[in-house]
Amino acid sequence: MDIQQLYEFCLSKKGVTEHFPFDEDTLVFKVGEKMFCLTSLQEWEKGNPSLNLKCDPEKAEELRAEYDGIRPGYHMSKVHWNTVDFHKDVSDKMMLELINDSYDLVFKSLTKKLQAEVINS
Repeated sequence: MDIQQLYEFCLSKKGVTEHFPFDEDTLVFKVGEKMFCLTSLQEWEKGNPSLNLKCDPEKAEELRAEYDGIRPGYHMSKVHWNTVDFHKDVSDKMMLELINDSYDLVFKSLTKKLQAEVINS
């Protein structure tokens, strides 16, 4: 997966917007104004891409134990976020599943009103 594929996949999801809220480097994808995926553009350019993705706390621990490429979220809540490294032992298929899981978790945390707005957008 490359940055363009990531970009297109995230933006293909219902109600997703892209932002640079922290700096010109950190690309953030949001649903309902809540983050579900973050990545550093500079790290992609250096060949060290990774994503910060929201994750169920129990599943996060399991994934960290199973994969070398999954670790506690960098600059995020270590309980609810994982950093997932590309080019290690996480397949592109698994990466897409983790992005989907992150999106779903964040979507489900939105108010019913915001969920309806996202669905109808």
